[in-house]
Amino acid sequence: MNDAKKNNRRHFLKMTAAGLAGATLLPHSAEARSKAKDKIIYRTLGRTGIKLPIVSMGAMKDPTMIKAGLAIGVKHFDTAYVYLEGKHEAMLSEALKEQDLSQLFTVTKVYPDDLDQKTGMIGEGCTAEGFLKMFDTSLERLKVKSVDLLYVHAISTRQAVQHPEIIKALKLAKEQGKCKYLGVSTHKNEPEVIRAAIEAEIYDVVLTAYNFKQDHIEDLNKAIDEGAAKGIGFVAMKTMAGGFLDEEKTKPVNTKAALKWALQNEHICTSIPSVATIDQLEESWGVMKKLKMSKEEERDLEFARDYAGLYCNACSQCEGQCQKNLPIPEIMRSYMYTYGYREMGKAKELLAKMGVVNDPCSNCDACTVSCVKNFAVGEKVQKVSRLMNVPDEFIV
Repeated sequence: MNDAKKNNRRHFLKMTAAGLAGATLLPHSAEARSKAKDKIIYRTLGRTGIKLPIVSMGAMKDPTMIKAGLAIGVKHFDTAYVYLEGKHEAMLSEALKEQDLSQLFTVTKVYPDDLDQKTGMIGEGCTAEGFLKMFDTSLERLKVKSVDLLYVHAISTRQAVQHPEIIKALKLAKEQGKCKYLGVSTHKNEPEVIRAAIEAEIYDVVLTAYNFKQDHIEDLNKAIDEGAAKGIGFVAMKTMAGGFLDEEKTKPVNTKAALKWALQNEHICTSIPSVATIDQLEESWGVMKKLKMSKEEERDLEFARDYAGLYCNACSQCEGQCQKNLPIPEIMRSYMYTYGYREMGKAKELLAKMGVVNDPCSNCDACTVSCVKNFAVGEKVQKVSRLMNVPDEFIV
């Protein structure tokens, strides 16, 4: 590390340490604001009119990291009803208990009842009452009466976006003053979800997977353009495309380059990169200093783009190939959570939601699934499904 980088890091850590010394001062510290003011790039979240820094935070498991984020100006912390079986919302609430929440952008995400993760379709068991009950539980965990934004979580079809019971629940939540804005989050079939959200005319925000490894990026960009023209705001996730190119973690994705790439699209208001350490926070926040990509960063992404890596495009071309009819794209996402992001809790939650058991391929002589990205699907399924035999208390 050269002297300039050392000095910059000392300044960053000094600012963070000063903020951590008193949680009540974190977002209001005049010193922190004055030092960070000229380094923060804000964008407007569609028709909401809310201005947010282009870097927000996702996958925080440590209250210390939340306080570090507050110290440098982060305004938006991602969470959901299902994360860590509700413990994530409670942890976030505890970390923010001394804060003036009107100065932050508060959100949560709720799964629809009876959502089939494999098909993306919502069944007849879905009710507005069930959805609102889960949302009320989220509000209780967060210890608030309302949030700024309520997302319908992890949906991937037009049917789910426009399901009558979901629309009914969202309208009621807004009418009751429990949220100001409505959104959807999606990990696959993103263009379809975005266009369905436009048609529904009640959604203000879409949280979408968005990264340099997506094969359908041209159509995704077109859908984002269409949504932005109608006033929809966009938040990007999965910008790191798995974080690493190998499960041994010897080939990291250039985090700053990947984040810069996503933010070149000016319709992306903010991003929620995984932040588990001060180094990761510093690296992500550092895109504020120079958002334009360097030639070296472009080369790094070009190399990573051609490498199979850990990121599944959820193209569904493997659909119907598995003898056990397993939801391969979702299992591949769990694999990425585990080996790329070290998010084993989130991975196990997703596997459990899909009814995956340990080693579901045990009776198969050979894997019949062929992946366009050359993933060793059977091997990955076998490895990540082992999580189902690990007690929850051993998974962070």
